[in-house]
Amino acid sequence: MSRILVTGSADGLGRAAADSLLSAGHEVVVHARNPARAAGLRALVDRGAGLMVCDFTERDAVRRTAAELNDGQPFDAVIHNAGVWSGPAVMPVNIIAPYLLTALLRGPRRLVYLSSGSHFGGRDSTARVDWQGRSAGSYADSKLYVTTLMAAVARLRPGVLSNAVDPGWVPTKMGGPSAPDDLELGHRTQEWLAVGDEPEALTSGGYWYHRERRQPHRAVHDVGFQDRLLRALAEETGTELG
Repeated sequence: MSRILVTGSADGLGRAAADSLLSAGHEVVVHARNPARAAGLRALVDRGAGLMVCDFTERDAVRRTAAELNDGQPFDAVIHNAGVWSGPAVMPVNIIAPYLLTALLRGPRRLVYLSSGSHFGGRDSTARVDWQGRSAGSYADSKLYVTTLMAAVARLRPGVLSNAVDPGWVPTKMGGPSAPDDLELGHRTQEWLAVGDEPEALTSGGYWYHRERRQPHRAVHDVGFQDRLLRALAEETGTELG
C-alpha cells in the first residue's frame, strides 16, 4: 500500500485517479482549492481519504500546506494533477504550485506531473513571463514548463521516479463532453506511474500518453533550458529545488 497525494482531485482526472487508488487499497489524500469544492469530496473522505484544502494561486498557502504535510507521514507518491485552462491562475496553479510542492515536500519517491499535448506549442523561454498571475497566462507555456520541471527533477534526483502524463483530450469539465480521448486511459496512466511495479512504470524522465512513452517538445530534455527554468522559478519563489 502506498500513501499518495492527488492534487486537483475535486473532479475530472484527479478525482477518477483518487477514487481508483482508494479502491485499490492505497492511502490517498485528496485536494480541493476551497471548502465549497472540498464538500464535493465527502464521498471519498467517508471512504477513508484524507483531505487537503489549499488555494494554489496563493503561494503562502502552498507553503503552509507543504509544512503541515511534512509534519505527517511522508508520501510515497504525488500526482500533480491540478491545473487550469485559462485566466490569471494559469501560471500560479500549473507551474508555481507544483514547483513549490516539489521543492518543499519531503519523501515522495514518485512524482507524476500532468502535461498536455498543448505543451508542443509552448515557448522555450522564461522571458517576460507573468509568474504572479496578474494577467492571463499561456496554457501551452505552462505545460511546457511543468513537463520540463519533470525532466529536471528526473536528472537532479536520481532516487526519484519523475514522469509526466499527457492524458489526451478527455471529456472532463475542462475538456468538454465531446472530447474524443479515453478518460479511463487518461487517469489510469497517472495511477500506473504512481504505484505500478512493471519495469516501464519504474523508469524516470518519461512523457507518457496512455501508458506509451513518447517524445516531448525538444526543449524538455535540454539541460540548458531546464537550468534556466529552475533559476527563474527559484528567483521568483525564493525557493531552490533541493
